[in-house]
Amino acid sequence: MWGLDRESKKPLYQQIADHIERRISFGEFPPGSLLPSERKLAEQIGVNRSTVVQAFAELRSLGIIESRSGSGTRVSQFKWGASPKHTPNWNRYAEGGSFLPNLPFLRRIREALSQDPSLVDFASGELAADLAPASEISEIMSRHQYASYLGYDNPQGYIPLRQALVRYLAEYRGVQATESSILITSGSQQSLFLITQCLLSPGDAVAIEDPSYYYSLPMFQSAGLRIFRLPVDQDCMRPEEIRGLYKKHRIKMIFTNPNFQNPTGTLLADDRRHKLLQTASELGLPIIEDDPYSLTDYEGLPRMPLKSIDTSGSVIYIGSFSKIAASGLRIGWMVAPNSVVQRLADARQQMDFGLSVIPQQVAAQFLESDFFEPHLGRLRTNLMYKRDLLIEALRKELPGEIQFHIPKGGHHLWCKLSEPVNDAKLLEAAIRNGVVFVPGSVYGSDAGFVRFTFARAKTECIGQGIAGFARALHSLRN
Repeated sequence: MWGLDRESKKPLYQQIADHIERRISFGEFPPGSLLPSERKLAEQIGVNRSTVVQAFAELRSLGIIESRSGSGTRVSQFKWGASPKHTPNWNRYAEGGSFLPNLPFLRRIREALSQDPSLVDFASGELAADLAPASEISEIMSRHQYASYLGYDNPQGYIPLRQALVRYLAEYRGVQATESSILITSGSQQSLFLITQCLLSPGDAVAIEDPSYYYSLPMFQSAGLRIFRLPVDQDCMRPEEIRGLYKKHRIKMIFTNPNFQNPTGTLLADDRRHKLLQTASELGLPIIEDDPYSLTDYEGLPRMPLKSIDTSGSVIYIGSFSKIAASGLRIGWMVAPNSVVQRLADARQQMDFGLSVIPQQVAAQFLESDFFEPHLGRLRTNLMYKRDLLIEALRKELPGEIQFHIPKGGHHLWCKLSEPVNDAKLLEAAIRNGVVFVPGSVYGSDAGFVRFTFARAKTECIGQGIAGFARALHSLRN
């Protein structure tokens, strides 16, 4: 990432002007595009606004940019008096297309973290470095050679990894599968993308939990699907609502995250599991079960997935390495009927010709190594410790001002504020106080709910982060 050289003899304003001119020449800012405001740019690079004012004045003197009152500063269409060229309107292209961008809150969180990595991160869904099996995977990689063949792999995924997953699913998840019923993906989101694009059509109705992580994924809207909600309480979703949705809207698929649900951390009660499967079977509805958190059960007795008790073949089962090992490996999987696997494998091959074989080899070796089980034990212990630190900090900083259900696994704590506040104002105030979180409205909830993810935050920063959140909340109420 570019940064100012404060030891250089070249003035700071000139360094900034040269950097902006370079980005313009590379096409990052095409003619006519809007540049960041002087104030915002000054905050981003850590200088006084007057320094950016000087830089912009330098670029204006060269005819590279132009400023108009009320419309900001833009790249000149007529640089150095040259005749205008027919440059594509990249802004219009970027705003077009059928695949929607991330929700504004998620983009704001990502922007804040990129600008200030010191923020206490209660928003990101991945494991912190101290929870990932980095040394174990490094040792596995040092033991093996990965250069035997580096061509395109089987469209369904690396066969030894699928074979390892057959054994893993049977031992840890109670799911009986064959290698031909498994598709390797780059993670749960790719699995969901393939399902929404290939098994459903625009206008189809689907049911998701409310609140739900799925609600934060624009891929559902991008696919033109109509989304209907299944309310979540302390025992997760209420399956008795399904018949009504089916009768009224002809829903074609149910998406669920029954074990330590994201964002609420709840578990689908046993009687509801059987009711859900029975209802889906009677109506002929497929269930998409996303199961990233089961192995994080703090009691060491992982809850079995719906797929393990599915006797009618209603469930497509999705799993991933991201929440239990290493998101950077980009390894996920799907267990589905072979006809579905073949259809989705064909679609995925059209997208990327398959995944890199090396991470798949590493994942297969890690699954079958002596490292896997001890890693899971440490992961559960450390996640529970972080959860307890978070709860202790909330009780200290916000006594009587926040309510939550204590999860027995997973990465998230779902909280309800005693008095609703504006989500956007609360997030901005939190960023100013050194912390980020995800507002509940991202998951379909009303204002006044927040999700704290404790897997990413450093242990020593959890108390500091909640203190910052409390200051932000109190600043809005006062």
